[in-house]
Amino acid sequence: MKLWDKGFSTDKKIDHFTVGNDRELDLSLAKHDIQASLAHAKMLEKIGILTKQECDVLAEELENIGVSIKKGEFTIENEFEDVHSKIEFLLTEKLGDIGKKIHTARSRNDQVLVAMQLYLREELNDIKSMVKELFDLLIELSEKHKNILLPGYTHLQIAMPSSFGLWFSSYAESLIDDIYLINAAYKITNQNPLGSAAGYGSSFPIDRSFTTEEMDFESMKYNVVAAQMGRGKVEKSASFAISSIGSTLGKLAMDICLYMNQNFNFISFPDALTTGSSIMPHKKNPDVFELIRAKCNSLQGIPNQISLITTNLPSGYHRDLQAVKPLMISCIQDIKSCLEMAHFSLKNVMVNKEIVENPMYDYLFSVDTLNELVLSGMPFRDAYKKMGEDIAKNQFTPKRDIKHTHEGSIGNLCLNEIKDKMKIALE
Repeated sequence: MKLWDKGFSTDKKIDHFTVGNDRELDLSLAKHDIQASLAHAKMLEKIGILTKQECDVLAEELENIGVSIKKGEFTIENEFEDVHSKIEFLLTEKLGDIGKKIHTARSRNDQVLVAMQLYLREELNDIKSMVKELFDLLIELSEKHKNILLPGYTHLQIAMPSSFGLWFSSYAESLIDDIYLINAAYKITNQNPLGSAAGYGSSFPIDRSFTTEEMDFESMKYNVVAAQMGRGKVEKSASFAISSIGSTLGKLAMDICLYMNQNFNFISFPDALTTGSSIMPHKKNPDVFELIRAKCNSLQGIPNQISLITTNLPSGYHRDLQAVKPLMISCIQDIKSCLEMAHFSLKNVMVNKEIVENPMYDYLFSVDTLNELVLSGMPFRDAYKKMGEDIAKNQFTPKRDIKHTHEGSIGNLCLNEIKDKMKIALE
């Protein structure tokens, strides 16, 4: 069944190419199409297209289909083009002519737009909650390990003392920036496009304010052409937010892979969270974080892929936009799996408490010694040259107990301020 069926059949090759994997992808949108169809049916009753009785039986049957979707019993067979045609078929099969009325005053473009935006709105909220859970864990780990020193690196060369508290909380605060972008994407998504029909509105006296309120959208996309142009733009906005989270997680994953390396030995995980080698019995590989790194790197390319698909399209609908759907749905699935596994694994992270006792980290403390000389009255440039000469002559003795190390920037984690910042971002 096709919503655009006019009594002739298209070639099977055309069907296969144009439908693609929409049936599988549309299972993610099914409950949202039900939600939008319920709102649409109530609106049709309000303007007199449906009677109250017709609206009631349509609503009952839509809710029954919604139950089957929730139970995982809903399928989209090959004879149906998409989720929208399958739902309309079920309504018509059960209710006859009443079922045929559900498509009055809307287009499939309408249905795809609103279902995708309802889907994105829900998923962005879920992702935001998962980001907050990871944030809370990182803050907890920061507080727990705040006094354990960690070598800082610049140019991958030993630089200055850091701490596990500073490291964990740096990623926590970085996630707040990602929340800002989620909020922006959510605001763009939270505009009702239903009623734009094929992109040029409807001659029926539809009530778009009613459906906006019924689906709890913040506002509507008032201009119907703008609503249609939102397809692709809405997804790109959401993918930018997701790619930003991916950037944060990818960098964290890289740190973890590096820090688990035996030559660093900064952190470790229980055996059950690592994998092994088929021939090297000593191996404990950070496969989870390598995959997080790979997935998150891929996620950062999704906004560009969507841009390339949509950039040279004029206004109005074009089938090119169908290619955005698989990118967006897989993007969401990947970031959620990465957030879940990062949280699951980091709950069990074990840190090395004696890293900086190794003589190879003596030079971590050169800046603290330099600062001590300056505080005692020596001009900075003279102190800097003296330290350089002492290091070159192997006459530098590190002072691992310098007060600055414990009470300066390393110890001053500002965790309460960071938590307040996240609280504001979530409001």
